[in-house]
Amino acid sequence: MRGAIHHIDLTVRDPDASRAFYDAVLGFMGYTLKDDHQRGFDMDLQTPEGFCSVGVMRASGANAERTHDRYSPGLHHIAWTASSRADVDALHALLKQIGATILDPPAEYPQYGAGYYAVFFADPDGLKLEYVFKP
Repeated sequence: MRGAIHHIDLTVRDPDASRAFYDAVLGFMGYTLKDDHQRGFDMDLQTPEGFCSVGVMRASGANAERTHDRYSPGLHHIAWTASSRADVDALHALLKQIGATILDPPAEYPQYGAGYYAVFFADPDGLKLEYVFKP
């Protein structure tokens, strides 16, 4: 799959504190723990269509404790593909169950295209995430 994302590495203030969140969310999507290491952990998704890894690691350096600002240079958000509207709704229910921050509830967002249905949420460090179904 030329051009597909191979891996994403995210930095967080405390990987241990973020672990339950990412275990739940990425586990829901089919990712499994691949590696646990001193700086954090990696979760992989292997499907017949391809592979993707999400690494979550401890931030370091002078700005390690700052709050994420998606409007500054850097990452704005990450969106994963859902298999259906019901899949989006199921993740939303899980997010509520684990007490995650819901930025925008499941709804149609026609400004992003016909049938675009998504939930927007944040990780414990405020990184904006999205789960979207687009027919």
